Amino acid sequence: MSKNRGVVYLEPGKVAVQDIADPKLEAPDGRRIDHGVILKVLSTNICGSDQHMVRGRTTAQQGLVLGHEITGEVIEKGSDVEMLEIGDIVSVPFNVACGRCRTCKSQDTGVCLTVNPARAGGAYGYVDMGGWIGGQARYVMVPYADFNLLKFPDRDRAMAKIRDLTMLSDILPTGFHGALRAGVGVGSTVYIAGAGPVGLAAAASAQILGAAVVMIGDFNKDRLDHAAKVGFTPIDLSQSDRLGDLVAEVIGTDEVDSAIDAVGFEARGHTGGEQPAIVLNQMMEITRAAGSIGIPGLYVTEDPGAVDNAAKQGSLSLRFGLGWAKAQSFHTGQTPVLKYNRQLMQAILHDRLPIADIVNARVISLEDAPKGYESFDHGAATKFVLDPHGLLNAA
Repeated sequence: MSKNRGVVYLEPGKVAVQDIADPKLEAPDGRRIDHGVILKVLSTNICGSDQHMVRGRTTAQQGLVLGHEITGEVIEKGSDVEMLEIGDIVSVPFNVACGRCRTCKSQDTGVCLTVNPARAGGAYGYVDMGGWIGGQARYVMVPYADFNLLKFPDRDRAMAKIRDLTMLSDILPTGFHGALRAGVGVGSTVYIAGAGPVGLAAAASAQILGAAVVMIGDFNKDRLDHAAKVGFTPIDLSQSDRLGDLVAEVIGTDEVDSAIDAVGFEARGHTGGEQPAIVLNQMMEITRAAGSIGIPGLYVTEDPGAVDNAAKQGSLSLRFGLGWAKAQSFHTGQTPVLKYNRQLMQAILHDRLPIADIVNARVISLEDAPKGYESFDHGAATKFVLDPHGLLNAA
């Protein structure tokens, strides 16, 4: 293993690629773990959730190695790893999960009870998620490897579709979870808030689930243009402050069967200022009676940069009475990636889901990660994929 390098959070608005320690088969508290593997990171993506931290909107500490969307090659394994071999190429769910606790056994791996002493749920390179070192790096350690890792069946076939398969670690299962939880099925009318990568992944998921109409709303013209280019119906939110009217222009009624919030707590309204509850309230307004709302967009328990004291504690001004009156269902929380990633891998390998093109994936070097963060922060209609070893473009 050569010297490790990783993307490190320095302060609000600033990341840098620095030398970091080589990974060891150790837990964050220093305990030896023989159920883990060391991966050579083949691809690792910049996520909107990372961007929240980099903007200073969480309690992330200086020095945090970022990155929870990881695809890699096994180069070392512990003595308790039985199902994986050196050289296997694998997808890493962003959830760190033990596979042994009550929630893991029910496939609710997003809220594993053992990998994070602070709360339910663990993740790589993320604030308050257990201290697991992030994977925007050349090498990374993954615990509970037999349980967590999805092995690709054929190395050459995997490398040929690596730009698509790299999306299995987070945004594609997250978008799929949002669509499934929103009750999307054959003939559904669907509205998705946010035309970023997760919103586009939700739209692609709605499409393969059989939706009749898939609308995506945003203020960002470039992202709306790309959404239209890949086959979805763009909703330009700058055209009206009444979302139902914009929806009615497309489907003839101001209510949809299913709504998906792919924006989260940094949502903005027509004034340009932050309104952290606006998307959730709009979802309740435009979703039909007894309809469902999927919420893969991130909401946090602490937001130092929030617009008011309540929002700083994750308290939002919701019209919950409206949702109750309409008997709507709300589904929140981190996506349990293991519940979906194998099926979605099959869809990719058999050419049913060209997700890299749908989210406009762009491969850049690990050293260019700060430029990728800056561009993404300015609203680029792109999903940035980091290539730590220069292997993706060759593939």
